Formats: sequence, structure tokens, C-alpha cells
Amino acid sequence: MIPANFAYHRAHSVDEALDLLSQHPDDAKILAGGHSLIPAMKLRLNQPGSLIDISRIKELRYIKLDGAHIAIGAGTTHDDIANSELLQKHIPMLPQAAELIGDVQVRNVGTLGGSIAHADPAADWPASIIASDASIVVRSKSGERVIPAGEFFVGFFTTALQTGEIITEIRIPVPAANTHSSYHKFMQPASRFAITGCAAVVTVNNGVCENVRVAFTGVADTPFRDTKVEAALTGKAPSAENIKAAADLAADGVDLLSDNSASAEYRQHLARVYAKRALTEAIG
Repeated sequence: MIPANFAYHRAHSVDEALDLLSQHPDDAKILAGGHSLIPAMKLRLNQPGSLIDISRIKELRYIKLDGAHIAIGAGTTHDDIANSELLQKHIPMLPQAAELIGDVQVRNVGTLGGSIAHADPAADWPASIIASDASIVVRSKSGERVIPAGEFFVGFFTTALQTGEIITEIRIPVPAANTHSSYHKFMQPASRFAITGCAAVVTVNNGVCENVRVAFTGVADTPFRDTKVEAALTGKAPSAENIKAAADLAADGVDLLSDNSASAEYRQHLARVYAKRALTEAIG
């Protein structure tokens, strides 16, 4: 199908993009990689009056160590993340997740900021971002604010972004020593979106699991951190038996999605299977 008519604007800086947003407060959409927005426009599920293209803003594309955290620009592509030696060293589940996104064309153009702003409940990044204990930096004409990842995804395709705001950076605390991470998913074979995706981060000190963080995507209408799994493994030895016991609590009490790809019961089963896989690999 063909999108409805719209005006196209290319921004060359974040400030210019914010100016354009302020000029079109009611009907503008930000275009980054476009892999989610353009199909929605073709189906006329989304009909913005203006598109503001930020895909060529160089100041939004970087991965760097910045004090106690790793900073990733919102315009950083999935492929950039997949090939980042810094992320592979400190939090390898992010490159691992990036490798599982779409195909090579999607990975070369799609961006981290665009994906989390779209907040598709089956996207890969939300679980990894939540489990990383990340923060989302957003800017508007009135200034900058930082949103914890656990508070950023608030509903079905809905985030805490406000009118006139643009995601500029994702900040991830540098993990403590002896911390490992992993992301595993069961994907829809055509789209490669996650029917169930699980991200796990675990610190093991003196034979005990600490700072356990487990998050899911694809399971419910909003990505979430699974505190029951975390609590079941925290303070326990990193044994196969303890991992399984914790994983068996995955998505317990959650209002699960049910659609043509998988029933709620099957998603519950997959959540347990993939929690066990992610935790086992993270613990090593």
C-alpha cells in the first residue's frame, strides 16, 4: 500500500530535530531506521503529517565508555552493537541480541533508539535494556531528563516519552566483576520477532548468585522484569537445580499474550525454557 501524504524534513542535528518537532507538535513522527514506522504508514495504521528524519545525525551514533557507564547513542545501529568490542567485553548479551534481530538489511539500518521508542512488545531490545539496568536519556526544547528503563515501557506500543521529546542516549552501568549476561529467544520464523525472549544478568561471588536480573519480551503486552525468578535464584548456589527451580517461576502471574503465533499456555512454557537457557549461559 501507499502511505498517506506527508511532509518530509531532514534534521542535521538534535537541536534542529527538536525545532522541527516544536513546529509540528501534533502530527510529526521521528524517522530513524524506519523499519517499524514505514510499514505502519504503508498500512495507514500511522498517518503522520510530517516525518522528521534523524538518521544522518552523527552525534547520535556512538558506543563509548563514559565513567561508570557505557553510553550508546540512540542512532547506533543494531550492526554497530553486534560488532562492538566494548559491549562484547562488558555486557555480551547486547551484541548477542543484536545478532538475532531481523536480517542483515534491518541490522545495518535499524537503530536502538528507534526500536525502544516504537516499543513493540515482541522487539528484542526492551528485555536486554531492562535487564541491563539501563537509563534512557531524552531531550526536548525544555531540557533533558533520564528515565530508568524499568519505567520507560508503560504499555502496548507505549512509552514514557512525552510530546516533543527525542531519545538521545542509552546509559548502561558497567557491570561489576564476575557479572555475566545472556539473551535467548524463540523467534517467529518469518519476522524473527521474539515470541519469547529472555535476558539474564547474574553476578556470582563466592559461589553465590547476586544481583540477578531477568527480563522478558514477547510474553506480555509490555516487556517486564521477572522479580520472582530473580528472588528464587538470589543468594543461591549457581547449580542446575537452582536455575531450573527459578526458571520454573517464569512469567508466573503475568497476563500473557495469546495470538496466532502462540497461545498464552505455550508462551508460559517458552518463558520457562528460555529463562533456564539464558540463566545457564549467563552463569556459565
